[in-house]
Amino acid sequence: MGAVSSPEFSRNKIHPHKFALWVGIASIMMMFGAFTSAYVVRRSAGNWLEFKLPDIFFFNTVVIILSSVTLHYAYRSFKKGNEKLFKALLLTTFVLGISFVILQYKGWEALNTIGATFTINPSSSFIYVISGLHAAHVLGGVAALLVALAHAFILPFKPTVRRRQRLELVVQYWHFVDVLWVYLIMFFMVQS
Repeated sequence: MGAVSSPEFSRNKIHPHKFALWVGIASIMMMFGAFTSAYVVRRSAGNWLEFKLPDIFFFNTVVIILSSVTLHYAYRSFKKGNEKLFKALLLTTFVLGISFVILQYKGWEALNTIGATFTINPSSSFIYVISGLHAAHVLGGVAALLVALAHAFILPFKPTVRRRQRLELVVQYWHFVDVLWVYLIMFFMVQS
């Protein structure tokens, strides 16, 4: 007797794109876990420059949290068929994402101003590397938002299952980089 594919089984399967995203997120988490662990180990070795993280990094945190809120409501608006609100909130999220990266750069300039340059001490080098890698992942999210914006403004508005699934992947990734930044900023606060 052959195996019968039931509708319940096919509905419970994880979409391959979502599975790939989760695998990618898991590997990114491991990478940042390794960097923050290396930070702790290196700090305990001595020769560590103590400095206060510039306030712009905390303002940046508010920006990325706000971007997650706007994207969440953009997704809800999409599912409810509210085209205008969906487009406005998606565009707002994109602008906030770009703002985060610009503010990150301003944060690096502020570090330079207080003498915490990239090469002066491992403590500041870790800040640049970890926050820089995070900014690179945010830029990946900004690229995904750009594609979502192209779909929103070029294609006719149709909240189909396929488009909802694509947007859901963007939302999940964006929330991940948001939570990751909150973890990193809290880590830096505890370690300083």
